[in-house]
Amino acid sequence: MLRLLLRDFEKIVCAILFLSMTLLGFTNVVIRYGTDLSFAASEELLVNGFLLLTVFGAAIAARRGEHLAVTMVHDLLPRVLWRPVLLLSILLSVALLAMSAWFSWEAMMNIKRAGMRSYGLGLPAWYYQAALPFGFALIIVRYVQHASEVLHAGPDARIDHV
Repeated sequence: MLRLLLRDFEKIVCAILFLSMTLLGFTNVVIRYGTDLSFAASEELLVNGFLLLTVFGAAIAARRGEHLAVTMVHDLLPRVLWRPVLLLSILLSVALLAMSAWFSWEAMMNIKRAGMRSYGLGLPAWYYQAALPFGFALIIVRYVQHASEVLHAGPDARIDHV
């Protein structure tokens, strides 16, 4: 069970988020058309749910090696340059993701220090931001997992999606 959770954590989070968002959106439509009222906080919850889906979905793509890539340069490189260029791209990608994690952490702390509250439910606004730094850290972990497989397989191997 723990192994499944560690291997598929982001998939489980995305499935729960997507199901919750679908039910919330459906409930809001039923309430709106059935009673002429609206569940005002649903927009707040759905927008932040989409943000989390994006980050955790990016972790899934990073693990599978389905992230955006420009392969033209890779395909034109001499075989001797394959590994150094791949290592440089891994280093730059991890650095960008680490900066994204750090900046999202700083943004969350600024929101917390300012005492901002959400507009619909009146919750502390940093609650919605809290998963982002951890999501970016998870993307780093999954990206490094995939990059390690690619490095060990070599330039001519095809890495199947996990």
